[in-house]
Amino acid sequence: MRGFVARRMAGMALVLLAVSLTAFLVFNVIPGGDPTVRIAGRSASEQTRAQVREDFGFDRSYPVQYVRLMGQVLDGTLTSYPDRVNVRDEIVRGIPATASLVIGAAVIWVLFGVGFGVLSARYAGRWPDRVVGALAMVAISLPVFWVGAMLLYYLTYRVELFPPGGYVGLSEDPGGWLTHLLLPWFTLSLLFIGVYARVLRTSMLDAEHEDYVRTARAKGLSERRVMTRHVLRNALVPLVTLFGLDFGAAIGGGAILTEAVFDLHGVGQYAAGAVDSLDLPPVIGTTLYAAFFIVLMSALVDIVYGWLDPRVRVDG
Repeated sequence: MRGFVARRMAGMALVLLAVSLTAFLVFNVIPGGDPTVRIAGRSASEQTRAQVREDFGFDRSYPVQYVRLMGQVLDGTLTSYPDRVNVRDEIVRGIPATASLVIGAAVIWVLFGVGFGVLSARYAGRWPDRVVGALAMVAISLPVFWVGAMLLYYLTYRVELFPPGGYVGLSEDPGGWLTHLLLPWFTLSLLFIGVYARVLRTSMLDAEHEDYVRTARAKGLSERRVMTRHVLRNALVPLVTLFGLDFGAAIGGGAILTEAVFDLHGVGQYAAGAVDSLDLPPVIGTTLYAAFFIVLMSALVDIVYGWLDPRVRVDG
């Protein structure tokens, strides 16, 4: 296990290096990527622009700029170009909103996704399966921004059951924290509930035809124990992969649309603003932040795999 963890940590470092290098190179070849114009202004003289390039190090070679940028990432001094705001501080400021949104939504989508998936598999071909399948397809088809906008319009501005948006800290006001996040939780989780229900249904139906399930039934085990200990446990393996990637991407800033609709000011909303303004330091910072969580969740998925299915355990 120690060797496995060491290999995963080394792989994580290589992935983060590759992601940062790719983001840096892509940013410097896109049209309008030169930050000198945004800092100095479009009407600035060439002398002023040359001074800005010298002050910010833009006149140096790309390898030198990249190494300098990574050094600022490591020591926490990375700042945005136009307003010189510390990137790490901005990301840390947005983490509570993003974490609250994603963790709460993840609990909802796992519970309801697994519940509906089990229900659909147990009554495959009958009316509960058809109802769950239809609702799942509707949930998958609805755009996140449309769901959020409709919930805000009807439940906030028409009925006034929920606040209009924004984020309230849990320690500041637990009740306000909950009421501000109920609609974002539902909005973000709806798509995943539909996907997880369909994937688990298919996985459970496939598992029911495996030899080990037939053997368990032949031994006289109760149907409930067969379903929970053998069918469901093995059917959860593909769901673990989905959850690891979905959760890592969402908490890494993938919930951009939900954060934007409900004005939560999380990491995703900060990343979207950085891309919109073509500000390289926040782009690099948020990209590495997102990549870290995705790679971390991928490693945790491998460990959970070994617990769910001994056949895939990694030796060493």
